[in-house]
Order: sequence, then structure tokens, then C-alpha cells
Amino acid sequence: MHSVTTTRFELKQLFQLMIPILVTQFAQAGLGLIDTIMAGHMSATDLAAIAVGVGLWMPIMLLFSGIMIATTPLVAEAKGARTPEKIATIARQSLWIAFILGVIAGLILQLMPALLPLFGVPENLQPKAGLFLHAIGFGMPAVTMYAALRGYSEALGYPRPVTVISLLALVLLIPLNFMFMYGWGPLPELGSAGCGFATAILQWLMFITLAFYIFKSRAYQSTPVFSQWEAIDAVWIKRILLLGLPIGLAIFFEVSIFSTAAIVISPLGETKLAAHQIAMSVTSQLFMIPMSLAIALTIRIGTYYGEQNIHAMRKVQGLGFATATVFAFSTMTLMWFFRPEIISIYTRDPQVAQVTMSLLLFAIAYQLMDAWQISAAGCLRGMQDTQGPMWITMLAYWVVAFPIGVYLTRYSSMGAAGVWVGLIVGLSIACVLLLTRLYFNNQRLERQFTA
Repeated sequence: MHSVTTTRFELKQLFQLMIPILVTQFAQAGLGLIDTIMAGHMSATDLAAIAVGVGLWMPIMLLFSGIMIATTPLVAEAKGARTPEKIATIARQSLWIAFILGVIAGLILQLMPALLPLFGVPENLQPKAGLFLHAIGFGMPAVTMYAALRGYSEALGYPRPVTVISLLALVLLIPLNFMFMYGWGPLPELGSAGCGFATAILQWLMFITLAFYIFKSRAYQSTPVFSQWEAIDAVWIKRILLLGLPIGLAIFFEVSIFSTAAIVISPLGETKLAAHQIAMSVTSQLFMIPMSLAIALTIRIGTYYGEQNIHAMRKVQGLGFATATVFAFSTMTLMWFFRPEIISIYTRDPQVAQVTMSLLLFAIAYQLMDAWQISAAGCLRGMQDTQGPMWITMLAYWVVAFPIGVYLTRYSSMGAAGVWVGLIVGLSIACVLLLTRLYFNNQRLERQFTA
């Protein structure tokens, strides 16, 4: 029997999920924001070194933690299908995968500093960027296991514990950064590279806190993750990876095109690189709004997918895209009117500020397409369609956007703006293709569920 839903009920459900997730996303993005601001107030060189380090760490981190997003639609489906006995197993198997992937990601980051000369990173930035990568790599197992537990908790309808932990982490990062950046007691002064050590320690504290809360809280006792030891189950591992690997790769293809833009721009000098990093940081904060909505859409659609309720799925999609559109126009307005005030938070350098002002105009141009494409991807994940979106993002960002960005930046007079033109083209293509895929998925599921 399908549950009957209304517009008012679905909006309430979306916002009850989205608002805590949004606070969580802002808090987690705020970790990078704090690093950027604190490094920017040390020197342009420190800010540029962080830009390079984050540009390489972020795609790796999001690739491996993105795979663990598979936990969310699988738990949501089990909840919707009323098979709660599967939920704890899904979470335990996800933790196994998360631990293994976290170790692999950490090892990759240990090797990354050796590649900095090959990427053309200026020699004066290599020591700090390299130390940042070495340090932050130790936190990767905690990042991936935290992502698995977060997906489990949010899919059950409990996003608030993750939110509280993320806010506490935000507060704790500032003194940790000071300790490692400026030196404290036996700790030497590491400059911007100290952010890597602080963040790695923080990631472990966040994982341990969430695991302890889930173990102790009554809310999770009907699907207890830590009630028993469970060996690796090849069937579940295969299912989680088949669903999660395309999600991780799709996120990697999208985020890496943004992050590696810093590498493309680095030969243009510290001023343009610093300006690009500030503009990217601003848009990354604002992107948390449609991303949080997309996670909420994955959960709601995943639940109705388990119920095989296509009519409720369509209603959720319609409300999701309407909400995404309102938010996109709001962020465009915010950036247009408050660009100088926003930039002043990051830097006092007038040259950096001037370049950033022009780059933010390009960011305004892609807000709507970005909101629609991430919402479409969220809906498709709820339907457990992840392979198609993976190929779409690879095509849009790496076959089209990256070559355009490199050419316009390094071989035309556009300079740093060339990368942003490439991003606009890639996002537009991704948006159109993902919306088309969602339309055909709806048609297929309607035939399947009503047969």
C-alpha cells in the first residue's frame, strides 16, 4: 500500500532534513573556509600554498567519501520497503568499505607531494603544500568512516547529531590551527601547512564522537550498528561499491575540475591564484545550499523508491526543483550586491580583491545550472541510478570543460577567467544531460511500478 502525500507534508519533510544537513554542510565547508582565511592573513604565499594543497586533497577526499554516500539511498530504500533488519548490516558493511578506502586514500595523499613539480606548481609553494598533504592524509580513514555513519544517521531521519558534531568541530578548528600554524609549546611553527595536521586530528575526533553517540543513543537501538561484530560480506560489499563507486567518481569528476583549476591558474602568479581561491571558496560555501537539498531529495526519493511509489517521487522532484530555483536566484542576488563585503573577509590586498570581483561575476552566471544539476543528481541517486550520472559528469567536466578552461587560461588573453568560462560550459552540459536522464528514469519507473 503506497503512502499518500501532500505538497505541505513533502515541503515540511524536505526542510526538516535539509536545514540540519545544510548547517552540517556549511560547518564542514567552514573548515576549509577557516583554513583559507587564516592562511590568507599570514601571507599571499601561504594562501597560494593552501590553494594548491586543498586543490589536490579535496578531489581525493570527496572521491573516497563520496563512495560512502551509497549508504544513504540503501538505508532509505530499506526503510521505505519496511525491512529494518537490513539497515544495521548495510551500516556495518559500509564501515568495512570505508576503513579500507580511507587507508588507500591516505596512502595516495602521502605520494602526492612528489607530483607537485610535475603539475608545474611554483617551487616556493611546494614545501608547505607538500607538508599539508602528508599531514591531512592521516585523517582519511576517519573521513570515510564518518561519511558512512553520517549517511546511515541521515537516511534514518536523524541529521541533527551530525550537525551538532560539525558545529563543534568548526569551533575547535580555530585553536587547533593556531597551535600548528604559529607553534605552541613543543609544536613548531608550520605556517599554512599546520592546517593539515589540525584537520586530520579533527576528523578523528568527529568520527569517534559520532560513533559513540550512535552506540549510546536510544534513537538507533532498533537498527544497532555496534551491537555485534560482522565479517565482510561479499554480496553487500559488491552492492555498496556498485552503487557507491559511480557516485564517488561523479563527485570526483565535478569537484576535481573546480579544484584543479588552481593548478591550471598557478603559473599566472600568486595574485591571480589567491583571487581564484577566494572566489572558489565563496561559491563553495553557497553550493552547500543546493547540495543539502540534493541530499534531502536522495533520502525522500530513496524512501519512496523502496515503496515503489512513483507519484510521490514525482511530487518530491517538482518541489525540489522549485526550491532549488528560489535558492539559486537568492545566491545570485547576494553575490551581486555584496561582492566587496564578501571579499573583504578574505583579504586586504587591493590587487587580489580587484581580480576576485571580476571572477565572482562568472560564479553568479552558473548558479542556476549548478542548482538544477545537483538536484537532478540527488534525485537519480535516490532511484539508485548512479552509473549514468558518472559518465555524464566525466563528459561534461573533463572532455569539454577542462580543455576549454586550460586553453582559454594559458593560450588566450582571458587569463584566470578562462577556467571559469570552461566551468560554465561544463555545468550547463551536465545540467541538460542529467535532467534528460531523470525524465527517462521517471518514464521507466512509472511503467515498472504500475505494471
